Amino acid sequence: MNKLLFYPAIFHKAEEGGFWISFPDLPECLTEGDDMTQAYEMAVDALGLALTSRETENEPLPAPSDPTAISVDKDSFLVVIEFDMLAYKKRTNPQAVKKTLSIPEWLNEEATAIGVNFSQVLQEALMQKLQIR
Repeated sequence: MNKLLFYPAIFHKAEEGGFWISFPDLPECLTEGDDMTQAYEMAVDALGLALTSRETENEPLPAPSDPTAISVDKDSFLVVIEFDMLAYKKRTNPQAVKKTLSIPEWLNEEATAIGVNFSQVLQEALMQKLQIR
């Protein structure tokens, strides 16, 4: 389950140096960075915050605009931001959820004897089952 999204962002050259970034599809989403690397990283984080906020509020995510249909000023340029929703959620919400499950007693004894971390095994198995990297 790979949930990659691609949204166009406009990188505006800031008078004091660096960039400020806006998203045509998400008017509430603005950020800035001192250089191109930091600006891109900040754009990814701002996009994540805007999209997950909309998702939490049960608002639909806007369809990304066609980058070729966006015009920019002479001191600006368009960058398509690649956003991995699943990776963002993993990074920003590490809260664990307790699950109760049952396994055969003999299997529990064997696994306990060799120090198996049941939570880790379950997480790895679920990720493999869901085809999550």
